[in-house]
Amino acid sequence: MGAGATGSGKAGPPRRAAGPAAGAWWNDRRVRAVFYQILVIGGVLLLVWFLVANTLDNLNQRNIATGFGFLHREAGFDISERLIDYTPADTYLRALVVGLLNTMLVSVLGVILATILGTIVGIARLSRNWLVAKVASFYVEIVRNIPVLLQLFFWYSMITEALPSPRQALNPLPGVFFSNRGMRFPVPEADPAWTYVAVAFLVGVGATWVFARWARAYQNRTGRIPPTLSVALGLILGLPLITYLAAGAPTAMNMPELRGFNFSGGTTVTPEFTALLLGLVVYTASYIAEIVRGGILAVSHGQTEAGLALGLHRGAVLRLIVLPQALRVIIPPLTSQYLNLTKNSSLAVAIGFPDLVSAANTTINQTGQAVEGIAIIMAIYLTVSLSISAVMNWYNRRIALQGAR
Repeated sequence: MGAGATGSGKAGPPRRAAGPAAGAWWNDRRVRAVFYQILVIGGVLLLVWFLVANTLDNLNQRNIATGFGFLHREAGFDISERLIDYTPADTYLRALVVGLLNTMLVSVLGVILATILGTIVGIARLSRNWLVAKVASFYVEIVRNIPVLLQLFFWYSMITEALPSPRQALNPLPGVFFSNRGMRFPVPEADPAWTYVAVAFLVGVGATWVFARWARAYQNRTGRIPPTLSVALGLILGLPLITYLAAGAPTAMNMPELRGFNFSGGTTVTPEFTALLLGLVVYTASYIAEIVRGGILAVSHGQTEAGLALGLHRGAVLRLIVLPQALRVIIPPLTSQYLNLTKNSSLAVAIGFPDLVSAANTTINQTGQAVEGIAIIMAIYLTVSLSISAVMNWYNRRIALQGAR
């Protein structure tokens, strides 16, 4: 038996190399990982501190005011389109709120309309009708390869150049006028009844949502399908109608009239708003169409064949079987398009629509506080984008397939 052998015949545990570095912290991967992260974070903080300090120093040398105190000063400029009351005597903060609301209005309407149009075009591209499929393909290939800013200029020029002046305005319906100043149409006179109707509509929407959740649970439990559509129509349309009748059914309308070189009365949808909304919807819908088409093609064709074998017509198969499964593929890229549409709305300044960027630019020009103004714009768009992402991610998790646990 050799001198190095043990009595049991087994080799002993390997010995660590002697020396001061054998148990050193820099040999521990976890410690090194934390250390490197601390270094990176420290470097980023140091860079931010340098940029902020250098910016403040340069502003002080040029006697340029800093801080956000200017938000409470009088704005002194008017905003032509607004959803809330605003006058030049209001503050810069209120002017920015007015611009933000205009941006949100365009974004919300654009998301809804682009989703509808994109879904229709995406389904049309898969149509067995040759002409329908080719027209949809032509639309997608042409629109998405032209920059959105050029499309905004195109729609704005079409509205302002192709339509006549107010004196020769088109009058397709009583009280409705189309001219290069926009579309003018009548609105109801101010009356408390309309406030009650709006509240009733919101209550109806909320009640419909609650009923839809109950109906889904009831169907899963019993297999019976409640009359969801009729109940929803009754709540969303019937409840406001009953409220309107109970409040006296006011019928007075504020009708537009031509006075001088323009109309007065009623309300106007301006060329700037129309061009912006049209441009964003048409452009974004071309991308959504491809997303919808890809999502439908991702669903096995056997699903369609099974639905047809059960006696369902193709529309029902698409609505009840294919699209619900395709949503799991559609939602993630669709979120990106919603974000793009919202951010592209900042191009409104190019055609004169008073959105957030336009209000902020005027504020910067008057106060000279460009750093704060740009920071406000960035913070608002970041907040809106993160909110959209959060909602879409929540919905994506809700419709995702749940694996066995």
